[in-house]
Amino acid sequence: MELHDENPFKIRSYQSALNSLERGDADIMSLSEQELSKTPGVGKSILEAILSLKASESFPQLDQLIEKTPQGILEVLQIKGLGPKKVKTLWEELGITSTHELMEACQSGKVAKIKGFGEKTQETIIQNLEFKASNAGKWLYADIEEVIEQLSKILEEQISDAEVKVVGEFARKMEIISTAEWLIGSDALFAKKKQIKAVENFEVDLKSSGPLCLRGKIKDLDLNFAVHFCELKEFAAKHYSLSASPLHLQTLIDEQETVADKLMKNGFKDDTEFFNQNNLQYIPIEMREGFDEISLAKEAKIPQLLEEKDLKGILHNHSTYSDGKHSLRQMAEYCKELGYEYLGISDHSRTASYAGGLEIEKVLKQHEEIDTLNQELAPFRIFKGIESDILGDGSLDYPEEILSKFDFIVSSVHSILNMDITRATNRLLTAIKNPYTTILGHPTGRLLLRREGYPIDHKTIIDACAEHNVVIEINANPWRLDLDWRWVRYAMEKGVKLAINPDAHEMEGYADMKYGVLVGRKGGLTSHLTLNAMNREEITQYFENRKAKIKQTN
Repeated sequence: MELHDENPFKIRSYQSALNSLERGDADIMSLSEQELSKTPGVGKSILEAILSLKASESFPQLDQLIEKTPQGILEVLQIKGLGPKKVKTLWEELGITSTHELMEACQSGKVAKIKGFGEKTQETIIQNLEFKASNAGKWLYADIEEVIEQLSKILEEQISDAEVKVVGEFARKMEIISTAEWLIGSDALFAKKKQIKAVENFEVDLKSSGPLCLRGKIKDLDLNFAVHFCELKEFAAKHYSLSASPLHLQTLIDEQETVADKLMKNGFKDDTEFFNQNNLQYIPIEMREGFDEISLAKEAKIPQLLEEKDLKGILHNHSTYSDGKHSLRQMAEYCKELGYEYLGISDHSRTASYAGGLEIEKVLKQHEEIDTLNQELAPFRIFKGIESDILGDGSLDYPEEILSKFDFIVSSVHSILNMDITRATNRLLTAIKNPYTTILGHPTGRLLLRREGYPIDHKTIIDACAEHNVVIEINANPWRLDLDWRWVRYAMEKGVKLAINPDAHEMEGYADMKYGVLVGRKGGLTSHLTLNAMNREEITQYFENRKAKIKQTN
């Protein structure tokens, strides 16, 4: 509608109806006509559209808009930084109807000459197009997890007399999966290859396949797959080598031989025996990335890694006070039902007006409700938090007398994401030095496969967090997983605590905690250095000690 200059009031009415329906708990398709008509924002025309959707999966106005919109335009709309108005201008002035045409126009300098664009916008579009192209065919671990597990079951059922294991990126719990890989061990390889070719879900590409590997695409998904084959006697060594990163395999175990060299000797029945034979502590598969895990294993210093059951509470969550789907009560009761001891509510601060950020009056109202719920739900506890926007100069989003009322503060960047590394780092440093910052939220602001994070000097940021006793968040939302696992070890070395948080905007968001744990484990995270592995009494004392220290300083 925006693309075709529809009536702004109509556009607003659709957005309003969407917001109301998204905040509800019920499945739209299960609601009756009467129930739908009572939904705020759902007027006659929108009700008719929903009823048509239920009957035919579309509605007349949508069909008309799609009919007059080139298919490639919808793809161009997905490019970060291009809203409907700019896309419409590109379409009308340069005839651009695809991302391919857009890239050509940018590279020839045509886009920069259009009024309202310029060289900087053109360069940003090129970068975003390149980022999108580089991530084509890749999936988030969380989005592909169920599919790979289902395919594993199909393989195990169809080839029940063989060894079948997931290997590759998925086995190492990588945050992004570019290829789904399996290893099949059997002494009847020809028959097994024939069976794989018959698997309905696989579209085999014989040109890219070889004698011991079938490659292709998973049907209905833009995801590559590879099925490797080996004899049973080779299975343990092949499973290890195909599940580890190339850097891990190239790491020296002793002065003469690498992990790969040792694996070629193939004198072990499983990886546990391999580690025993080489006088190494067992290294979990997710840590086999080629960092310092071999040297740690030599000295028996691989830590007891964090597990989901170690987590006692969740500290970064949103309710209907800002842009959450469920009420404070619902978020708290469900958190308690899941077995957690506490919930940290941290709705958006007032600068985040786009997300219903809390004005001071609303903060005080929420605190009153928290006090009431804490009496009712005891011993379960709700901690008073806020996700305070880090403003452009690094300051936080409320005056000191309001900041002092919170139990904890998650300080996060949500705006002005185009700073260079020096400005972006200094901005975070200012926020970290603020005594009210308890947790640095999603440090780079990245959205995996959607946008790169803003550039920061990770070492400088982590060092500052160590100096000022600021916790760093591992945001467990599968699109974020930020702090990146590659920096977890350095944070631990500096004694910086990490907090696993789902950034949940609805009750179901708590389930993302598992992905934060996976990221922590890849970086070697322990429960000892995880803030929300503290029990209710311990974290209450932790927050009170911080607040007391601020009072003494002031």
